[in-house]
Parts: sequence; structure tokens; C-alpha cells
Amino acid sequence: MKAVLEDIKSQKGTSSFYAYRFQVPFFEFKWHYHPEYELTYIVKGNGYRIVGNTYENYKDGDLVLLGPNLPHTWTGKAIDKEPFEAVVIQFSKEFIGAFLGFEEAEQIKTLFENSIRGISFDANSKLVDSIKTLTELDGMDKILRLISVLNALSHTKYKLIAPNTFHTIVSKKSEMRINEVCLFIQKNFNTAISLKQVANQIYLTESNFCKFFKKATGKTYSDYLNEIRINESARLLLQTDKTISQISFECGFETLSYFNRVFLKKKNRTPSVFRNEKSL
Repeated sequence: MKAVLEDIKSQKGTSSFYAYRFQVPFFEFKWHYHPEYELTYIVKGNGYRIVGNTYENYKDGDLVLLGPNLPHTWTGKAIDKEPFEAVVIQFSKEFIGAFLGFEEAEQIKTLFENSIRGISFDANSKLVDSIKTLTELDGMDKILRLISVLNALSHTKYKLIAPNTFHTIVSKKSEMRINEVCLFIQKNFNTAISLKQVANQIYLTESNFCKFFKKATGKTYSDYLNEIRINESARLLLQTDKTISQISFECGFETLSYFNRVFLKKKNRTPSVFRNEKSL
């Protein structure tokens, strides 16, 4: 699947790299890529992210480094009234290349080589604070802080997100299709949308759509739909006094028993236990 090219060069202006912090009501599905490296820290948010063709859940504290041209997206709705918030740092190969020629930068160089598959970190509070405050700095202080952060990351425990290098060699049409499908699902997940209905959105047969969707997201259509429905049901369980039965039907599940099975599979607890645990 080929993604939307994001023009970071024009956004960063005269700065050597682009670093910003932002808040939004939720993260909307936006499958995209760019030639810059990207370090993203989720201050507040939960849902799922797709990196290459690997689909994983994320929550507060998610910290990921992505290599150039690796397609990705974070998406999800808040399960409380707090807005989603993230810190994003994007920098070019040319910028960081000036620091990688030193022998002392060998571990950072290895980090960037691995970033082509996406890297997820277990960050400590000191490192997180450095990332958060980086957006408040200017001049050489900002550059030195970034190098310090990257050095710390190279000594931090991490795992590769995508098991294999992911390349996008597909058409512009495919890029538009997956974004159209995912936006349609987000808007209609609480209704009884059939496989045929969603396949018709991009003029594919059901079998071809299933192959296309699995390749694009790493998940089957039904599992993807259930993930969105369960995330919304979790939000309603915490924010409202509606019964579990009401919530299950409002989120698009046809039977309460099926909702309970899917919720247990996704959250490792029943809806009632989930609600009671979070209210303590």
C-alpha cells in the first residue's frame, strides 16, 4: 500500500528539524509517509497504530522511531474527556548524517539502520521529560537536546515493530482506497455494515477486498472493525451509565453474547470487570 506523502520540509521553515507538540480530540486515520526520520511520543491517547503492515495497540507513553519513507498512522478515539496529545520530532538524513561519522555515534547509527522497520521503546521518565521539553528550545540548545535524546534512545531497551522491511510499491489509487475505506469504517462502525457494502466503496469484489485490506493493515476486515467497536465500547463503559447491553448494540454488535466474547478477547477481561476496575 502506498501512502500519502507528507511535506515536512516546507513545514519546518528555516529550522534544522521539525519538533512540535499538539492536542486534538482524536487521532484520525491518515496513512502517510515522508523521507524524514520521525520520533513520536504519545502523551495522551489510545487506539491502534499501523507501521508498515504491522498493526498494534498503543496507549499513553507510546514512543516510536520510524525510518524514512516507512508508511504509518496512529488512530483512535478518547475513552475519557481528555484530548489526545503527542510530541513529534522529524529530521532529515542530511541533518543527522553530519553526526554519524564519529566513532562515538556507532550505536546511534545502528539505531537508525533498525528504524527502517520501526522501533518501539520502553522509555524512562527522564528521557520522556527531555523529549517533551525539546519543543520549547531554540538554536543550538534544541539541536544538542535532540542529539542527547537520540543517544539515550540508542542505550534504551527497544523492539522492532515490523518483522521485515516494508516497501510500498503500489499505485496512487491504492493509497486513496485504503484511506477511503478506513474513514468509512470509522464513520459507520456502529451500524451493520457488511463486507459487501464496504467492498463496494472501492469497487472491489469481496474476495479481492479482503486480500487488499489484509495486505494494507495486517488485519482482516472483521478484526479491524471489531477493534474499532471495542475501543468505542470501552469509552462508553467508562464515560456513561448505559448498560452493557445498550453499549454493545450502539457499537454495532448484533448480539450481547458476541460482544462479550470479542471484548474478552481484546481486553482480557469482561465488560463488567473492565468498568469496575476503571471506576476504582
